[in-house]
Amino acid sequence: MITLNNISKTFKVAKRNKGTKAAFKSLFRREYKYIKALDNISFNIDEGEIVGYIGPNGAGKSTTIKVMSGILVPDSGSCTIMGFNPWHDRRQYVKNIGVVFGQRTQLWWDVPIADSFDLLKDIYKIPQNEYKENFDLLTETLDLSEFINTPLRQVSLGQRMRAEIAASLLHSPKILFLDEPTIGLDAVSKLAVRQFIKTINKEKKLTVILTTHDMNDIEALTDRIILIGKGKILHDGSMQKIKHDFDAYRTLTITFDPFDLPINIEHTRLVDWTSERAIYQVDTSKTTISNVLRRLGENLDIHDMTSESCPVEEIIARLYREYEI
Repeated sequence: MITLNNISKTFKVAKRNKGTKAAFKSLFRREYKYIKALDNISFNIDEGEIVGYIGPNGAGKSTTIKVMSGILVPDSGSCTIMGFNPWHDRRQYVKNIGVVFGQRTQLWWDVPIADSFDLLKDIYKIPQNEYKENFDLLTETLDLSEFINTPLRQVSLGQRMRAEIAASLLHSPKILFLDEPTIGLDAVSKLAVRQFIKTINKEKKLTVILTTHDMNDIEALTDRIILIGKGKILHDGSMQKIKHDFDAYRTLTITFDPFDLPINIEHTRLVDWTSERAIYQVDTSKTTISNVLRRLGENLDIHDMTSESCPVEEIIARLYREYEI
């Protein structure tokens, strides 16, 4: 359904040193640097998949989404989605996709959200019956009724994001690109949005590409993650396999009598240390929890301890460190 082959994109960015003299000089002689946002990336995504596309800031996630949605034209490589080239066949292609950018809006700022939906109906030429069915479903599922007639500029960020997701699905797209979709949402709204995405994916086989820094979204929604860093694809595999690979790591939290000097222990990583609490990540393939506690007990008067599986945020952080991104 989605195929990217050796996509590359470089941006030309003006550079300038600080200060008035440098600003004056740049008026006559501007210097540039080139940033390679994407470096020969390739992957395939099948119909109905929910894929987490993750990486640190500046890794190339949003650039990839903009290429796949037809907003940007790459310098080289090919991209075929549902038989379309996103930037050459843009008019026909965009009828089949929905896009949500957490920092951008597709709704009109000064008009009621319902009026923006009506405008999108005309833009996408959605049949009245289909529009009404989708409007009612999205309004109820995403709980939009209390602010659907309010101008966008007067609603909260969380309410705006729910409206943005609804707007992206009014025309029944086959593919949904989500860039930070739960930004600004409270805990209840996040759960509702996640459940909605899973439901619509299952019922309509909607293909979802999700970019986010919220690893709870990734864990709750995706079966597969693609890790990008410095413009290159570094890892592509199932979330279950990644968890299995890191299953040897456990998080050990201990509390103790005040002791200010941190203690470093072989085969562990000190995550956090205060005068009365410490958190370690323990590689149980090389040592045991009991050995770590014995070592700590030589210096500390331990009050309590808990041992937990490595949280998904720490797993992804380890991936970042392993690939040096």
